[in-house]
Amino acid sequence: MKTPKIILWCYLIWYFSMMSIYFEPSLKLWASALGISFIIGFALILSTSQQGIHQDVWIKIRLFLFPFCVSSYSATIKGHDFILLFPNNRTHVLIGILNCTMFVVLIWIIKRLYKFSKKEALNQLAK
Repeated sequence: MKTPKIILWCYLIWYFSMMSIYFEPSLKLWASALGISFIIGFALILSTSQQGIHQDVWIKIRLFLFPFCVSSYSATIKGHDFILLFPNNRTHVLIGILNCTMFVVLIWIIKRLYKFSKKEALNQLAK
């Protein structure tokens, strides 16, 4: 996994970390976020598509997921004393950072194991 995708996954992990703490069960909030997601996501699909170029399904999913996460995040944190995207509560900030860090470490371990197993396989072939 390359660095840009790791960063995108960390964004999603941060989102889920904060939503698990500050979850707002308002049907109106989630319906609005879903509506915004469809409207903006469709506009993003139109603005990024070019004739003859096939867009990967995961790119299309992200184009709908971004506006959903942004709108639901901003509505959920409203009135919770956030500074930009960060809660004023240090423990909650640390939870988000720890979750992202655990993900990055896991990816690093998987990459190392993959490189090691690939190197080991090449050594076996060389014998």
